[in-house]
Amino acid sequence: MSIADVAVIGGTGFYSFLADYDERTVDTPYGAPSAPIAVGEVGGRRVAFLPRHGRQHEFPPHAIPYRANLWALRSLGVRQVLAPCAVGGLGDTVAPGDVVVPDQLVDRTYRRTPSYVEQGAIHLPFSDPYCAGVSAAVAAGEDVKAGGAMVVIEGPRFSTRAESRHFAGEGWSLINMTGAPEAALAREMRMCYAAIALVTDMDAGAEAGDGVSQEEVFQLFRANLDRLSGLLSRAISRLPDPDGCACSTWADGIALTYEVP
Repeated sequence: MSIADVAVIGGTGFYSFLADYDERTVDTPYGAPSAPIAVGEVGGRRVAFLPRHGRQHEFPPHAIPYRANLWALRSLGVRQVLAPCAVGGLGDTVAPGDVVVPDQLVDRTYRRTPSYVEQGAIHLPFSDPYCAGVSAAVAAGEDVKAGGAMVVIEGPRFSTRAESRHFAGEGWSLINMTGAPEAALAREMRMCYAAIALVTDMDAGAEAGDGVSQEEVFQLFRANLDRLSGLLSRAISRLPDPDGCACSTWADGIALTYEVP
């Protein structure tokens, strides 16, 4: 029996979402998730909430237990994931305070375990890394920008100016530290996934002065928590039926070499 069918993975500064919830501690083959999972109701849907970095921001981006997090959510019955995150802006198409639902991802991480596949020939189709249906539910009727590529860097340091200018020169509009391997792991778990990116700053090569600071990022994210919570609640009520979505059906007929709970 499904305990929750929708999940919200909270990003930097987003450590709680549900007003009334039960708490679930989940053991996984990949260790413990970032925190116990809160389960409650939003818009008539059963929703699981997991703070990506832990409740006290214990996990830096490169040390988040991504595989445990996505496996734990799937084990509760989750099929659709909304993933708010803090991002920097890389060009003049975005500005601090914008909320963006990207449609592409560029993975520049290198120390993380990027897959559940540890043996066999299992190759994930990932040309479109985000679920179109979930992304549309987030953007519908909201002050949200749709589209754009988000480059995910290893962190925890911010980019140099040269790196930032290179990324902008490639045409990528957002930069983040947590979007990979999270999106691919969600797809391997046969879940629909969409990133919801709050632009907290313009990245080092896109602004004058000293570049982006941690406090700048945290402060803008805190100022937008109520706005993000409302956007998520409305999006949850608009989510489409996930049955038949390619995010799940990609594995039909494939003998997966890892467990999908």
